[in-house]
Amino acid sequence: MFLENTSHGNGRAGWIEVICGSMFSGKTEELIRRLQRARIARQQVEIFKPHVDTRYHDQNVVSHNSNAIASTPVESASRILLLATDVDVVGIDEAQFFDSELPSVCNQLAMSGIRVIVAGLDMDYLGKPFGPMPALLSMAEYVTKVHAICLGCGNLAHYSHRTAQGDSLVLLGETDAYVPLCRQCYQKVKQGAEVRKALNPGNPEP
Repeated sequence: MFLENTSHGNGRAGWIEVICGSMFSGKTEELIRRLQRARIARQQVEIFKPHVDTRYHDQNVVSHNSNAIASTPVESASRILLLATDVDVVGIDEAQFFDSELPSVCNQLAMSGIRVIVAGLDMDYLGKPFGPMPALLSMAEYVTKVHAICLGCGNLAHYSHRTAQGDSLVLLGETDAYVPLCRQCYQKVKQGAEVRKALNPGNPEP
């Protein structure tokens, strides 16, 4: 279980918390909850997100439930080091969209005594590890995996199936482009898509 106090003894110790899961699993909701609690504790908090994430708001981090918290969009992970000064807690949303320097940045922040809370997709729409998330998961002191509800059968879901066409790894979207699925339903959909592609090679599938 992660802690919510950045002070240990006479010195200040930092650490990394990672919140991961599929689309619609409540990652950002949990990130906002932890950051708001830190502010209630009168800790200095800074929140960052990748500048490409403009789905709900150009600057704010916004959950699917419309809860929001002010943030600073940045173009690269290294910018976080420059902007995260005189803070106790750093929050980072949509971590999968950042460059490969993000794990190093988070580690430097934690080593300097800052509590780092990171939220992001652990797998892309192909079911493969996404961007810097695997490295963050391996170095984090605390990992929370949250789940959505499978729209195929109602079980817990941890896959983000893309329903929109296109094979670009980064495709911003909501329920119009993605649905959460469990392992079994995800495999059924993928197998069905492979059969249809083999029968109709000229008709692209998502």
